[in-house]
Amino acid sequence: MRDVVIVGAGFSGTMAAAELTRRGLSATIVEGGGRIGRGTAYSTTEAAHLLNVPAAKMSAWRDAPGDFVAAGHAPDAFAERRQFGAYLGRILDQAVAAGAVDIAPNRALSARREGEGWAVTLDDGRLIEAAALVLAQGNQPPAPMAVAAGIPLERFVNDPWRSGDAVKQVASSGGDALILGTGLTMVDMVLSLDAAGHGGRIVALSRRGQMPRAHAAYEPVVVEIEEVPLGNVLALWRWLRRRSRAGSWRAAVDALRPHSHAIWRSFDVGEQQRFLRHARPWWDVHRHRIAPRVAERLGALIGAGRLEVVAGRVRRIEQAGDELAVEIERRGAGKREGNQFAVVFNCTGPLGNMAQTRDPLLRQMIDDGLVAIHRLGMGIEVDAASRAGPGVWALGPLTKGVLWEIVAVPDIRGQVADVADDIAKELKS
Repeated sequence: MRDVVIVGAGFSGTMAAAELTRRGLSATIVEGGGRIGRGTAYSTTEAAHLLNVPAAKMSAWRDAPGDFVAAGHAPDAFAERRQFGAYLGRILDQAVAAGAVDIAPNRALSARREGEGWAVTLDDGRLIEAAALVLAQGNQPPAPMAVAAGIPLERFVNDPWRSGDAVKQVASSGGDALILGTGLTMVDMVLSLDAAGHGGRIVALSRRGQMPRAHAAYEPVVVEIEEVPLGNVLALWRWLRRRSRAGSWRAAVDALRPHSHAIWRSFDVGEQQRFLRHARPWWDVHRHRIAPRVAERLGALIGAGRLEVVAGRVRRIEQAGDELAVEIERRGAGKREGNQFAVVFNCTGPLGNMAQTRDPLLRQMIDDGLVAIHRLGMGIEVDAASRAGPGVWALGPLTKGVLWEIVAVPDIRGQVADVADDIAKELKS
């Protein structure tokens, strides 16, 4: 029997195992997606996929901020994501070699309470027993879109993180591609198409047509929490605009980062919903920025007419021979236009409503009342210690409803270390 069973082997799960090893605890990682030690974000093989923050901020360890730089990366460089994946893989390999961690390359189907601990059933019929359970499944694929009902899966790619075959196919055919969404996932998809030699037209579509901004040098500023208006989205937005006009908007946005959890928790449910409806698209493109080199490449593609970013909606998708006929209504145009595309990629972002999860373990635990969906539908409910229930903890994007800013390495590494401390305290008491 292990001390802890961890479901998911991306950044959160890998570092949970590594941190628990430091505290003298054993763990089994369960991961059936074939991305052990890397997860969705860092399993890419594309050299064009770069980290969105400089290497100096990408240490996997809270107490060793220079660790990733020490692995051979310039502090101000935006390293390739596959290099960060290799770095995580080495950390996991060390934990496994020490004998504290083992890996089950399987899907976790269900979990039940077994005395004071847990019993997790795998898709090969095995049962793993442990004293504690950590949920670290990360971001999940988006839910199927109603507008794409009946469209062949090879024509409408709903999971952009498993789109390699479709990218190669449309690149070789030279057909046009439609990308739904204009955020970070769209950026990755455009870079993948470009790297594959795609020469056709790419249209990226979202309601507002906003793309992530680029990183640039600025003079950082320090803001104390007492200076930040809490509890009201409009007051915070006005404060942010004033600070941006007085200096750098990048400095103003980043000054809020240390306080993001406190700011989110200061909003009541109504204010959180207001943020999600009205402020989130603007916050995302300014807060989650891209490497300058990536921004330059996107700009070059736009300038060459190969990439068009459109504000609008898809109203209809139909099969038309070997292509898809897509009706698009541009924002403010009041009329629909017809387009032909060889393939459509759903890059609208990860699953936003946990009630629609297709993860078998999460589905079972929700249905059996072992964990609860967050009141906003995003992720699951956790307390201040990231506990989702007796003996079960959640990490990363699964806790987004409670913490909001919990998708980047600098945020998650602190949460992971705190959870490892909490588990060690409970199991060793």
